[in-house]
Amino acid sequence: MEEVSTQQHEAYQRIHGSEKFALLRTRYRRFAFSATVAFMTWYLLYVLMSSFAVDFMDNLIVGNINIALVFGLLQFVTTFLLAFVYSKYAASQLDPISTDLLAEYDKEDGR
Repeated sequence: MEEVSTQQHEAYQRIHGSEKFALLRTRYRRFAFSATVAFMTWYLLYVLMSSFAVDFMDNLIVGNINIALVFGLLQFVTTFLLAFVYSKYAASQLDPISTDLLAEYDKEDGR
């Protein structure tokens, strides 16, 4: 395993304290926190409705498909949608900053 040099450590410390890194961290946290809260709220709504609004969730929509089944399937849709939205967000808001920071680190490290 490669040992971390003092130069690498100093470069990391400087970049870690930079405004770009703080912006990257802020943008990531803002997205991650709000997406997590939104998804957990949606999931808990499904769980609570299944527990306490049984009559509503038992309503048939088409054939034997009831509201509970639709809510359950929408959990999967929401998961994939959230992953798609995050990948677009990361590509436009996070990746350019992280690429710049990595280039700075590599330049200082002499790579």
